[in-house]
Amino acid sequence: MSHWFGLLNKLGDAKYVEQMDLLRLKFGFSQAHANAVVMHHRGSKTSRRHDDPLAYFESIGSNHAGLIKAMISAIQKRNPRLQLVIAWNQPMLKLEKDYVIGFSAAKSHITVGPWGENVIEAFAEELTGYETNKKTFKVPLDWKVDKNLLTGLVTYRLNELK
Repeated sequence: MSHWFGLLNKLGDAKYVEQMDLLRLKFGFSQAHANAVVMHHRGSKTSRRHDDPLAYFESIGSNHAGLIKAMISAIQKRNPRLQLVIAWNQPMLKLEKDYVIGFSAAKSHITVGPWGENVIEAFAEELTGYETNKKTFKVPLDWKVDKNLLTGLVTYRLNELK
């Protein structure tokens, strides 16, 4: 997070819209993720919307919640040490203090955000056919959970943390 806050600091007294544009347009953040980072950076104490994963899942549609829960379940079956938390108002899996992968519900898709240096580039072949950004990729709401892809992304990050 210090990297993103540092970039926002370099913008000086930029307006909210300019800060959002930096994260969304230049770095591929979703609206929700960018807003959470910008609001935290601006000192907002009210940006927290969900106290726990259950509250998050209750706030989104059942199709969205079901798909995200299925992805989390597939990952945790192979990596039971990963803890489900809410960070930046989104469900994230983390290992101790380190984030591993996160999810964001949008109107017609789920954005998957695997953490790790160059992870999207490393999985470019596996992500052919998905809409990708610099740090995320999107899956449709009718996506059949690709357990191998998800656990591969997580394994990449866990190896990076070793």
